[in-house]
Amino acid sequence: MDNKNDISIDDFHIPRWKELPNIELYLDQVVSLINNCLAPYIFFNPNHKKDENDLLTKTMINNYVKNGLIEPPNKKLYSKTQLAKLFVICVLKQVYSMQDIKKLIDIALLDSSIQNAYDKFCKLFEEALLCTYTRKDFIDKHSSSDNLYLLKSVLLSCSYKIYVENITNK
Repeated sequence: MDNKNDISIDDFHIPRWKELPNIELYLDQVVSLINNCLAPYIFFNPNHKKDENDLLTKTMINNYVKNGLIEPPNKKLYSKTQLAKLFVICVLKQVYSMQDIKKLIDIALLDSSIQNAYDKFCKLFEEALLCTYTRKDFIDKHSSSDNLYLLKSVLLSCSYKIYVENITNK
């Protein structure tokens, strides 16, 4: 789906674990990175202005730390793990409460490393969005894994919300 800024769902990409910065980032850098990566795609609105309705602010990050969704920064610096969790939170908060997001992250990390869980999340969210916008099936109802079915269901609900908001806000 294109708009006046030529933002296309086909181009949507969340940085994978290996693409995240190998150095720790300050709060301003974290906010900037995540908003630059996600906001153009979550808001397919050509009239969206930078800093208006940003997906992530410094205050939000502080609240996520206070509520235990991410670990506190170390000497005001945020690690790859915290960055990955913030990308996940920004996607899931479109639909889910902080308590639900914490539970979903905990479930995802039960049987997987943060790197693998994060990369799977990114890949499947991109697929869910593409399937939603192209009206293709996303969930294999015969999946052998309850956690995979849960993840796909969660990501599809986020994709549907983004789709509906973008269609109704044109």
